[in-house]
Amino acid sequence: MTRKNTWAISAVVLALSLPLAACKDSKTMQENEQLKAQVAELQKENGQAGNDLETMTAARDSLQKENDRLNAQIKTQKGKHIAKKTGNHKHKR
Repeated sequence: MTRKNTWAISAVVLALSLPLAACKDSKTMQENEQLKAQVAELQKENGQAGNDLETMTAARDSLQKENDRLNAQIKTQKGKHIAKKTGNHKHKR
């Protein structure tokens, strides 16, 4: 008798769970598609960020080279124009 009840309960549970499972599957599939779209958008943004990073790195390197060149130029000009200090100047009143 308990075996018949167990089978009957199992059959009822199975019959009731199938529509819920189908509903969850369609909801899950819809969420999955939305997530795939979001992942694709994030990958696109990540690729653009990588390109921007490469561009900025190249610009930084270029500016660093120019800065080094200008600093070297300043050092050579300072070496040529050493100002001599003169004696004490008295202010006339």
